[in-house]
Formats: sequence, structure tokens, C-alpha cells
Amino acid sequence: MSIATFIRDQIFLPRLRLAGCIVVYDSERRYHDQCVSLANERTTVVDASESGIEAREAALSALQEVGKPNSGLDGVLIYVPTKKPQTDEEMQVDPFSIYGKCGAVFPQDDGDEYLSLCLRARPDHITEIRKAFAAMPAGPAFAVIDAIGGGASWPHLRAALGVESGREILAALLVPNDRQSVALKSADAWTDEAREFLRTTLSMTVKTRGKTWGSFADELWRYVLFSEFVFDLPGALPASLKDVPHAPPEARPVVEDVCDRLRNDPRWRSTYVERAETIEAEFDLPNQCAAIEDLGERDTFPFEERTYLRVAIKGITTADVDAARRVLMRHKNSVWLGKGESQAQWELVRSGLNLIEACEDYERQLPDHARSQSDLIDFYVTTLREVDRLHREFEQAVGEFIDPHGMMQEVVQQARLRYRRMAERVQTLFMKHLSASGWPPAGRLANVDVFDHFVGERLKDAGRRVAYILVDALRYELGVALEKMVAEDGPVELQAAYAQLPTITPVGMASLLPDARAQLTLSTETGVLMPKFGSAPVANVGARMDILRKRFGDRFSEMLLSDFARNRLKIASTVDLLVLRSTEIDSQLENNPETTLGLIPATLKLVRVALHKLKGMGFNEAVIVTDHGFFLNAQADHGDVCSKPPGKWTINAHDRMLLGAGNEDAHNLVIAPDKLGIRTDAPQTALPRTMAPYSSGHLYFHGGASLAEAIVPVIVARLDAAEQPSVSRATVELNYRNGSTRITTYVPVIEVSLVSDDMFSQGVSVELLLEAQDAKGRVVGEPRPSADVNPATRTITLLPGQRKQIALGMDREFEGKFTIKALNPSTLASYSTLTLETDYTV
Repeated sequence: MSIATFIRDQIFLPRLRLAGCIVVYDSERRYHDQCVSLANERTTVVDASESGIEAREAALSALQEVGKPNSGLDGVLIYVPTKKPQTDEEMQVDPFSIYGKCGAVFPQDDGDEYLSLCLRARPDHITEIRKAFAAMPAGPAFAVIDAIGGGASWPHLRAALGVESGREILAALLVPNDRQSVALKSADAWTDEAREFLRTTLSMTVKTRGKTWGSFADELWRYVLFSEFVFDLPGALPASLKDVPHAPPEARPVVEDVCDRLRNDPRWRSTYVERAETIEAEFDLPNQCAAIEDLGERDTFPFEERTYLRVAIKGITTADVDAARRVLMRHKNSVWLGKGESQAQWELVRSGLNLIEACEDYERQLPDHARSQSDLIDFYVTTLREVDRLHREFEQAVGEFIDPHGMMQEVVQQARLRYRRMAERVQTLFMKHLSASGWPPAGRLANVDVFDHFVGERLKDAGRRVAYILVDALRYELGVALEKMVAEDGPVELQAAYAQLPTITPVGMASLLPDARAQLTLSTETGVLMPKFGSAPVANVGARMDILRKRFGDRFSEMLLSDFARNRLKIASTVDLLVLRSTEIDSQLENNPETTLGLIPATLKLVRVALHKLKGMGFNEAVIVTDHGFFLNAQADHGDVCSKPPGKWTINAHDRMLLGAGNEDAHNLVIAPDKLGIRTDAPQTALPRTMAPYSSGHLYFHGGASLAEAIVPVIVARLDAAEQPSVSRATVELNYRNGSTRITTYVPVIEVSLVSDDMFSQGVSVELLLEAQDAKGRVVGEPRPSADVNPATRTITLLPGQRKQIALGMDREFEGKFTIKALNPSTLASYSTLTLETDYTV
């Protein structure tokens, strides 16, 4: 089809039939003949080339005729040999603009430019058409466009590859499927056509004399990938690379389109990665381009991704967070994130940037929420606690990241400093209000009332069974994460409670016993802080459980949360109060806070599994509580310490609170214990005014008074509610590197997808847990934190049809066969499995 015929039949005629009236503006007088040729007994063409006045009258008459019933006319085309009016003023002057408003107008937008029309008419000859326009900026004649390609249709190529369009031919030559590979290898009649095709499409002169697909493909891959690299490069190529063959600028749309398809299609992604890595090494691009700072926006080769990473790091360290965010957004779907090591680097930058931006945002809001203790607490409970979450996720990413070259040190330092500055500002306000208003805040739920309010009242109902889950150090932001997770399985309510001071485990757990408000006291007689219930010491688990056992008898039972969740334990039918205890979070962080943050999700997972089991056992509700929160002090150094106030202080509670007698100073608040809700024989308490302990080196601490230490969650999960709807007929699919069965990296990337043929479940998400397990069921690999992985629970959420790339962190001590399992987070039932084997290269 000629370009003239295409414009007449594919552009003008369909719009005329649809609108009934079209005005064609043509200042170049390029389309006159095509417009005039549409005139027939059913179509009126008004030509304004010669007489404007007569054309106005003819246009009005024709439009009136078209509007009459049974006129026999399909429409009117008005040809105007001037530029299309753009402004309201120009439209007022133009006598024909009203007809465009009544119907259609040409050109309508950029897609109606002459170049665009030519590209649409001849999509297989884009490069040659662009060359023709480059040589003739005003636009080549129709005959020039018609002559391009000489009628080439590449019949042998189309037949061998089973495709039609030029872009499909190009893709097939690069990554043929099995059938296409057989066809290309069985004959060589296509090779001459392929040479002509590549010359026409990419202006590529094939140099190889071979007639096999392999030799063609090697040269074509180099040409296409290097061309995209050159197009994207803002500056000049290094002198050493200027003679490397690449496509002219006119071929840029074709090159970028095929590269995007190769990177984004799961069928071809791994082949692209292998080819790009090989070509990068052949040209020694990292060294040849070492002096280039700006490589553009596309990450054709892996070394470019490292360059962009450095740009993002520089944005963070120079406080140009907008620049860092632009890089992150641009490369969030980079093909190189399919490599686990790259994911870990970008995740650390992403989490650091999220933390810095959140600190800046909340610091701006802080003055509006600082007028009273109540305002500050509400701010923390509703939104400010997000900063603690982001900081924990960041420190988790730091703890799991191996940085042999130290390239992330500045990011880590900047994010930590920013968080610490924010925390200190909040703490200054908090201590000011604490001094004036005391603790716990008036009119709010104190931890000493939690058992009576949430458990004791429920146990008054005959036959009602309640689980009381005590999770040590479940600070408020973790409670929010847990609430969101268990809400997937049934109704749940979360509210804030206010911990008993000092915020240490023996005191906090004792405050969760029945009648704690009246019974709990803290003795300092022996020089050791001793919580007592009445006259009975309750400093250990056994003593605290005895309080419950004496009160409830055979209605009570207790055990470790981990034992209950992992084992088939029988609970007597007489048990109405089951206490499940977890100390994992506190003990892990006390012993090794730098590397054990990643273990927190395991505890939350145990809670969720336990809730599912409790539901099956007929329990009506579960009340999840904690003794205290905590503060992560990752920026701690030898100078990060608060000096003790003058006086005689006999008790030091976790280096964050003193009991005894002394005087207040600039660094310490000294206050009467009863004003802090503490019933004790000590005359005074002392607290640091800042987020610093009384001794150095604490990376994790609690014991004092701060929002993170003293505001805790209470979660009530209904276990007797009806099941929530779930996706039916859905299949979870796992894939590693297009079917490869061996991993060569400690951070393999698993592709997880959800396929559903249930039309009623298309908008319903599925949450799953991904684990690598050895033959004995031990976990040897878990998801690394990322934008697709919930950092608190390590779960992944998918919608039907969605596909995600999940990097697993493998246990470096493990080697051999293992199974990737996609599990139901509540029941641990398996959705799908994938068997792999380690093959690490040293």
C-alpha cells in the first residue's frame, strides 16, 4: 500500500465516517489530492484552496445537507491549505474551526505528523524512513517513502521464523524459540535475506561470513546492545570504542524497543543477562568507561547498574535525596536486580533513603504535636512509630549485607545519624512532658490493668477459652506489623498500652499478672531490684506462672510459644487460660543485635501459626501482650553515654534507670517513683534525658522511659469468627533461572508467580511464606528484605497473574540439595515446591 493510499484510507476516511465532518489543515499542501479523491455521491469535499468565501458557503450548505434525514450523504470533508489554529484567538479568526468542533480535525495530535504517519504505514522500515526525513527536514515526497525497501518482504525469514512484523523477526533472530532454532539450523536460505533485513532495519552491515545462526546471533547481539549503550550515553564515547559498529540515531526506537522486550520478558531475561555480561567483558567496558560519570538512564550492561548505584549513594551522602529517589525509581525494575547481590545493595540504599525521608518529614510535623504529653503520644501511636519501623528494617538490611569494599558505609552512617537526630528531638520533648505529667499517662490503658481488662473479664464467661500470649520486647511498631499480618486470618483489634517502669522483663512481665495495679511492688532492700506480688517475689517465670496457677487451678496451663506452634501438644479440655511465652526477640537482641534483627519475623510467624492452632482447638480469643519495647542504638560509640547524676543510686535497671537518692542535673531527670507509677521503697528515680544509657556500647537497650521503650501493643484476635474468603483454583509457581536446578550464588533470586483461573478471585491477594529447607526440614534460606517482602514477617503478597523476583539469603554453612517451599503463613501448608542444589563457585 502506498503512503498516499494509507493516509487516505486509514486516516481520513475512518475519521470522516465516524464524525460525519472533518477539517483537514494542510499548510504544506501535501494531502490535497488524497482529500479531493474522497469526493463521491455520498461524500462532499469542500476545497478552500481557491476561494475562501465560496468554500465557507459550500461548507455550510454541505453540513446542513448531511444533517437532514435521508439525505444520502455520509459526511463532508473540508480541505484548508493553512496551519491548524492553536489558540482561541486563532480559532475565532478561522472560519472553518467551527466545523472541526462539530466533527473531527486533522492533524489531531503529534501522531498525525507526516513522519509519524510514514512510520505507521511502513513499520518494518523505520530506520530508512528516519534517514529520509533527516536528509529532507521538510519531509520527503510520497514517492521517496514508497521507494524505501523496494518491496522487500523477506519471505524466507518470515517462513522460517513463523512471524510477520520486522520487530518480531529481529527478536526471533536474537532469541529464537525451539521451533525457530530448528528452522534456522536446518537451512541457510534465510541468511541472505537476514543480511538485507538487518541493513534495512538497523543499517547494520553483517561482517560474519558464516551462514549459521550462531555466528549471526553473536554479531547481532553485540551490535544491538552496544547501540543502545551509545544512544543512552549523554556524552561522547571513549576514543577506544568509537570504531565499534553501532546503529545510526534513526534506528534508536527499534533498538530500544527490542532491548526492552528482551529484558522484560521472563522467557528471554536470563539469555539477555548472559549476553550482556559476555559483551561487557569483550569490550572491557568498565575500564574503558571508568572516566564517565553519567552513563544515561538505561542499564544495558551490568557495570552501568553499579554506576547508577554510586549516583544514588552520592545523593544520600550529599543530602540530595531527590536525586537518589530518581535513580531508585528509574531502576526499580532493572534486569540486574535479578542478581541477589544487586538486590541487597539496592535494598540497603532504598531502606536508608526511606528512613532519611521519613525522619525529615516527621521532624517537620513534630512541632504541631508537641504541646502536651497526650499530643505527642497520639502522634507516635498513629504515625511517628513508622520511623522506628523504617529504622529497624534499615538495620536489618545492614545486618544482612556483606560490604567487603565499604561502599555502603556512608549510606549507613548518614541514615543512622539522621534517625538519631530525630530520636533525640522526640526524646527531649517526651522527657519534658514526663517531668510535668508523670507516667503512665492519665486516662490511658496501663499494662498493670491489661490482664484484668482483657483476660479476667473474658474468663468470667463460662466455657470461654482465652490464650494469653506473652511476647518479650514486642514494641509497638512490631505490634502494628503483627496486627496487619493476623488480620489476614480473622478479626483483630490493636490498641496501645503503657508499660510499667522500669521497662525491664522481670518488672514488665509481672505487670501483666492479674490485679497487678494493687499487688505489684518493687523492693530494693537487698541492693537488687526485686518485683513482688504482695509479699511473694516474682522475678522469674516460675514464680509468675505460680501466681496464675494458684488463681485458676486446672483451668490454667502454660508453655513456650515455640513448643506449642511446632509440636502436636494436647491441651486439657479443662484449660480456659493458656499462657504461651516467647523470649526470642529480647534474648536475640540482647546477645547480638547487629545480626539477629532478621530473626524477629520468625517470632511473628510463630504467633500466627499458634493462632491457627488455637482456633482449631476451640479457643475463642487470643490476647497478645508484651512487657516493654526497645531502642536500637546502632550509632553507639564510647562517647555515647550519660553520666550518672550525683547521689547514692543503689539500683541500675539495664543502664537506663536508677533507683536511690540524688540530685537532678542537666543530663538527668530525678523524680519521685510514685509520679512514674512505681511502688517502691526507693525515695527517688533517675532517668537520662536523652536516648543514651549509663554505660557505653549498648546497641540495643530498654529499661528507661521513651516512646519506643514504654508504649506497647495489646492485640486481641478473635478466633471464633467465620473463615475469611480465599482465592480458589490458584496455583503458586516457583522458577529459578528458566528451569536451572543449581544455584551458584548465596543470594539466588526465585521467581514467584500466582496463576488463577477463577474469575471471581482476580482482585484477591494471597500471602505466602518462602523458605529454603534441607532434607530434614531445617530452614537454610529465607527472603532478603526488599520492596516485595514484608520485613517484619518475611511474607510475600501476590495478586493473581502477578510475578515477583525474590532474593533468598542462603545459610553460608549449608551445601547440597534443598527445597524451596511456598507456604501458607498460618498453617505452613505447602502451596508449591522447587528442588535445587548448591553449586557455589569459589
